[in-house]
Amino acid sequence: MNSVHQFVLPYAALIAWSLLPRAELHAVELRLTSPLEYQVVQRSSPGAGTLRITGELPEELSDELSKTDSTIEARFASESDETSWQRVSGSVSGRTVQGTVQTPAGGWWRLEVRVSQAGKAVASGSVDRVGVGELFVIAGQSNSANHGEEKQRTQSGRVAAFDGKTWRIADDPQPGASGTGGSFIPPFADAVVATQKVPVGIIACGIGATSVREWLPEGATFPNPPTIESRVERLADGSWASRGAAFDAFVSRMKPLGPHGFRAVLWHQGESDANQKDPSRTLSGELYREYLETVIRESRRAIGWNAPWFVAQASYHVPGDEGSDEIRAAQESLWRDGVAHQGPDSDALKGTLRERNGQGIHFSGPGLREHGARWAEKIIPWMD
Repeated sequence: MNSVHQFVLPYAALIAWSLLPRAELHAVELRLTSPLEYQVVQRSSPGAGTLRITGELPEELSDELSKTDSTIEARFASESDETSWQRVSGSVSGRTVQGTVQTPAGGWWRLEVRVSQAGKAVASGSVDRVGVGELFVIAGQSNSANHGEEKQRTQSGRVAAFDGKTWRIADDPQPGASGTGGSFIPPFADAVVATQKVPVGIIACGIGATSVREWLPEGATFPNPPTIESRVERLADGSWASRGAAFDAFVSRMKPLGPHGFRAVLWHQGESDANQKDPSRTLSGELYREYLETVIRESRRAIGWNAPWFVAQASYHVPGDEGSDEIRAAQESLWRDGVAHQGPDSDALKGTLRERNGQGIHFSGPGLREHGARWAEKIIPWMD
């Protein structure tokens, strides 16, 4: 494994650990269930964020602790820094330990947690790599997912991805999104790490070949179907409706992060609504605007807060079919009307920036890196 992907506990911290009181060395294990290793939480200010801690005590200890007051404390160590122990705002109830603690922005941190009784540590646990930084939810169709020609790797080692259950270093393919190839995500996220000096977390939700119609909530209707009908259904009156599967999955990835639990949604989609081979499957610009605004507003309602969105201009297919003026205008109208922020114009990425020597719809290796750079150009100034 590349060395940037590894965390080495500093020598000074090892010495400090060896000098802990004997009673603390004999503390029983506190099994931490949150945060997870490689987890990134959204910072709430430039210098800090709130980390939720949960854990489970051995059964033989829980009865004793429940009878008396106990204290939960945490500290953080990196390769170059270490915090002092600080009180966790929380409680011990039966076997369950839970609380929150203000955590310095940055990482990777080694988190150490201890539960004390009468000034003596009786249980302790740790997670080797957690971070406080920036989280992005990335959705849309194949060029938001893992369909690029060349898999990308994070060069910083400080970008992690979440599949809904576990976190890992965000080398392609990104967990949670379709495809097994490359994405723009590692180069984009590395650019954010370089400027913000914090880790980046990725929640990838893209589904290849999807129309905006497939992302609508269940029961939302439209007059004509997309090219792929597996996520929609025809109604008795001849109109069509979304089955809601993509929308529900999308919301289920965002909602557990909580209010203001990520920085923004990055949306890259439009190719499967523009200039379809069967014209009856093409979506008008007016309806594209209406449906994407519905996805934005209804997803915000479902997660309970007004999450920022960035919408790219995306409608390119192949040379000779390089964009849809209607779809592009619809995407631009969302920026103009304040529904979403301006994303990059990926239709402008042509030639050797596309797969198969410029003949395909997906991006080549250089194209993925340029696509990531274009996203960074939009996101970083907005964050600053």
